[in-house]
Amino acid sequence: MRLTDAAAQRINELTQRADSEIVGLRVGVKNGGCAGQSYTVEYAHDVRPTDEVVEDKGVKILVDPKAVLFLLGTEMDYKADKMQAQFVFNNPNQISACGCGESVELRPAQIDG
Repeated sequence: MRLTDAAAQRINELTQRADSEIVGLRVGVKNGGCAGQSYTVEYAHDVRPTDEVVEDKGVKILVDPKAVLFLLGTEMDYKADKMQAQFVFNNPNQISACGCGESVELRPAQIDG
């Protein structure tokens, strides 16, 4: 997983503004939504032994171990316009997405070897 400059800047802002100390953002995938899955992003207050730790552009992302195969090769971006601001995942493992943009269908990455 890698970050765009916009995503890294936003994560840095969130880290500095948090009410309690956080080590970064935890990213994962959960079941639900009309396409079957959705991305999750939450504050990480600690590093769990099973987290996959990604450090990029001076910030830390902790990937939930159940989501690693779904997020391999993903670029996390941050987009803001007049109507909304959100993290966007450019994921080569995404098969489809619903019309509302809240839900996706993912397949696990194929690992050669």
